[in-house]
Amino acid sequence: MRYSKFFIPSLKEDPREAVLKSHKLLLRAGYMRQLAGGVYIYLPLGYKSLKKLEEIIRQEMSAVGAIELSMPFVQPLDLWKESGRDEDYGRELLRFKDRQDRGFCLAPTYEEVITDLVKKNVKSYKELPMTLYQIHLKFRDEMRPRFGLMRAKEFIMKDAYSFDRDEAGLNVSYEKMKHAYENIFVRLGFDFKFIKAEAGEIGGSYSEELMVFSEYGEDKIVICENCGYAVSIDEADSISDRQDPLESCRQPKMTKLFTPGKKSVEEVGEYLKLNKTYFAKTIIYKTESGFIAGVVRGDREINERKLKKAAGVKNLFLAEKSEVERITGAPCGFAGPFGLKEGSALVVIDEEIDNSEYWITGANEKDAHMANVKPGRDFIPDVVANIRSVQVGDKCIKCSGDLKIKNSIELGHIFKLGEKYSRILNAKFLDEKGKTKFFVMGCYGIGVGRTLQTLIEVFSDEFGINLPVALSPFTMAVVALNMGNEQIAALSESIYKNITNMGIDVLYDDRKLSPGIKLKDIDLIGVPFKIVIGNRTIKDKKYEIIVRIDNKKEIYDNLESLYERVRELSKIETFL
Repeated sequence: MRYSKFFIPSLKEDPREAVLKSHKLLLRAGYMRQLAGGVYIYLPLGYKSLKKLEEIIRQEMSAVGAIELSMPFVQPLDLWKESGRDEDYGRELLRFKDRQDRGFCLAPTYEEVITDLVKKNVKSYKELPMTLYQIHLKFRDEMRPRFGLMRAKEFIMKDAYSFDRDEAGLNVSYEKMKHAYENIFVRLGFDFKFIKAEAGEIGGSYSEELMVFSEYGEDKIVICENCGYAVSIDEADSISDRQDPLESCRQPKMTKLFTPGKKSVEEVGEYLKLNKTYFAKTIIYKTESGFIAGVVRGDREINERKLKKAAGVKNLFLAEKSEVERITGAPCGFAGPFGLKEGSALVVIDEEIDNSEYWITGANEKDAHMANVKPGRDFIPDVVANIRSVQVGDKCIKCSGDLKIKNSIELGHIFKLGEKYSRILNAKFLDEKGKTKFFVMGCYGIGVGRTLQTLIEVFSDEFGINLPVALSPFTMAVVALNMGNEQIAALSESIYKNITNMGIDVLYDDRKLSPGIKLKDIDLIGVPFKIVIGNRTIKDKKYEIIVRIDNKKEIYDNLESLYERVRELSKIETFL
């Protein structure tokens, strides 16, 4: 492909709306453009890389016997009502009506459609196991789309669904798909790990996320390098500390402390000259079922997902100032777990609070805190559970080793759905005895667009994008440094045509621009290897290949040697 005839609208400066390095590069290098908030156009460069990524995924799906199909992006709302998930998805499910006033939605996922399809077309155990997959669009009406393809409204995913006779069959299908994922992400060159995760809105009995380590990742993984324990921060557990109380706090009843204008644990601790670990802080939340008073140690943070699970609620929001004052009788910053008005809040305390005694808490009174607060004596918690976020240095629940926290990006999620959707949608088959049974299902997703951006996040440098060879939009670039020189132009044209005839994806930079601009542009868009043709090439009869990964130059004495090396380089998959 000739650069002058291709569509590469690159930018000179980083776009203001982009925060992540990868988002900036996708826009600067001309891989994509934003059409609307969270909705993007894949430009030719980005589309070429996307298709190469999809091909790697297809190869590994085929290797485990998965069969590709394509399901509609527009789905009947009746299917979602039948499963009950039309309410669960809330406003992320974009609903609309056609001219016959029938309800439809843009697909945020495909469990309902695939289950309905198999229900109507698979009747016997002889047709099982079966795994169907697609690489297709999804749409979720995100409240705050951000970071480019990392959290977009419209996005491309690979969805696979397995159908088995029983749990034993599901376990086999699940492990096959997990192995396929491992092959895909090894081929992509990622440092990744599967971790146990919440099933979330998809549901099911068990799920794991495939997480790629990156300092820019939104997700956090808790890891014990001693025993290999690894789990999302929302699922992580650690050995519960026991706090030895201050001697002065071992009193038979609560003692009020005057703390004028001191609201936060940090402020009160500094004022009283006490460590934050002696405090139990109370935070008031609002839910669909009423209010919750969550209580954790002063140096801890409440993990809201854990709190929701412990309290049995779906929605959790910080209470408004007026609501806090009504429940506690005091302004924000002085809440305590005892004496809440009219029993108006469910009191959920972390197990560390229950393990120890004589805490310092808010006094539910302006400018006051309370010492010697003892669970079970001064207040009775409604729920005791692990509701704290794990911190660096906490002890591993399995081996007591020190826990670490790493930033990561979720690129895949696999689920054991069991009979969840087959029961809801009445999807059955006949077993070998002629009895009807519900399909046992698994679900397996990869965020394809998100994976492409993560590749750029991980594999880029100060010069631009540096994708693995198998995913770069072009494998090789031929750069004519001076198109005004007839010899340079003719030699460049000849090399370009010969490499193209080898079946190699090559970009010929035939633009009449300065050598510096051309070389920088090739590095920006991330071509792994470039053949540079200039005055020295003509004069010395030496042929130069520059390797993008380390800017290493390779010199060849003749074109035959050059072409032989080009063939070798084109067969490298990762080149990392």
